[in-house]
This record gives sequence, C-alpha cells and structure tokens, in this order.
Amino acid sequence: MTFINWFDTFTAEKKIPYIAWEINSEDGTTHMIDNNVVMEHIRISSKSEQNGIKNVLVKIDFANGDVNHFFKHLATALVNKH
Repeated sequence: MTFINWFDTFTAEKKIPYIAWEINSEDGTTHMIDNNVVMEHIRISSKSEQNGIKNVLVKIDFANGDVNHFFKHLATALVNKH
C-alpha cells in the first residue's frame, strides 16, 4: 500500500473534522491555514517526510490523540518555511 493510499484511508476512517488556524509567522505576518491544506502538503511531501509523518500519526492514533494538534504543528512549519 502506498503512503497516499494509507493516508487517505487513515483520514477517512478517522473522520477528521475541518479546522482552520490563525498562525503568526516568524516575520510577524498572520496566516489563515486549514487542515485540508496541511493534508495536501503531506500528500506531496518527500518519502522520508511521509515516513516520519506516518510514524507520528500512528503513535497519536494509538494514544487516541487528536491528529489536528499535529497538523497545526505542521501548519506552523509551512507558514515559516523559507
């Protein structure tokens, strides 16, 4: 199973609710970004990034955590990417 297939199945089964965040970048600019944008970036990330993301998502799922907390962390990285 490819990562994309796994990720799409994972997100569908979890029924992840839509959420948007207001994130301040390092330069002081405020950005609005939602989890759908983050999930699209996950789909196009490198294989090594996808492997790391999958490992974190599996751990969050095992602990019955909220993946949107991790997605917000990734959103912050996206807005600060140079």
